[in-house]
Amino acid sequence: MPERPQALFAMAAENLPHLFPTALLARLRACVAIDPALVAHDFTGPGVRRVLARTEILVTGWGCPRLDAAALDAAPRLRAVLHAAGSVKGFATPEVWQRGILVSSAAAANALPVAEYTLAMILLAGKDVLGFRDQLRTRRAFPYEGIVPGIGNHGRRVGIVGASRVGRRLIELLRPHDLRVALADPYVDAAEAGRLGVPLLPLDELLRTCDIVTLHAPETAETRHLIGARELALMPTGAVLINTARGALVDHEALVGELRTGRLRAVLDVTDPEPLPAGSALYDLPNAFVTPHLAGSQGNEVARLGRTVVEEAERLVSGAGLLHAVDRAALERTA
Repeated sequence: MPERPQALFAMAAENLPHLFPTALLARLRACVAIDPALVAHDFTGPGVRRVLARTEILVTGWGCPRLDAAALDAAPRLRAVLHAAGSVKGFATPEVWQRGILVSSAAAANALPVAEYTLAMILLAGKDVLGFRDQLRTRRAFPYEGIVPGIGNHGRRVGIVGASRVGRRLIELLRPHDLRVALADPYVDAAEAGRLGVPLLPLDELLRTCDIVTLHAPETAETRHLIGARELALMPTGAVLINTARGALVDHEALVGELRTGRLRAVLDVTDPEPLPAGSALYDLPNAFVTPHLAGSQGNEVARLGRTVVEEAERLVSGAGLLHAVDRAALERTA
């Protein structure tokens, strides 16, 4: 039997059992030599340095130390970084790719619960469930009689901003529902939008014509405050803004101003800053529904990220190509 390549965990140690429960850990250890008792939270300790010197595969997660030139110099045999989370921007420097090291991410797996959360919020927002819940709680009686005009999901117009992994998965999840879905993304052309099965609109037109707008773009210099006062003013009265991407995509000062008029509603799972200051109006505005960054992998969903890494490790060791390789060229415009 060929010798298993040396691997090392690099992440916040408390996350390890959630990412790799017993059965998954055993499966990982069947293909690589890795010690679950040694988890690097930095690359400077003597015990870590000894293992790092012969490490071929780095298994990373939230809390991974920065892979700069000094860390890479200490890992001369490193050939792959398998990330059991989404974005690698926080720790993977350009030096990683310059040295020819393969990088894989479980971002596709992490996109699934985000898309599911967003689907749920779209359907709830279409019926104004959150608003009626609050009215029922206050009145202790039905806040309406007969048919409620203006709500419902039949033909509701949904605009997706960003054909990211989450955005594309959301398009699939929305397909069985009787909704009209449109997409805005400067990196998608009409042919690709056709393959996705949605019309492609300029952002301004999407904002003007959609009842629910959901953000799935990465945070870059170009997308900071992508939705500001001008963009919010374009949205029709009664529209809902959903953000499960990055808080900085929305100008929160402008959003609070618009929400105070009562004209729009917002569902925010991410904010800027995160968490919000204790005095933020977004906690108390009745038309703002804020959740504590729950949309991404949590609880039993986290093991899906670990499974993705195990499958990548098995492919790598068998000589097959990585399924979830991170393209350095595309990293600037992705999460």
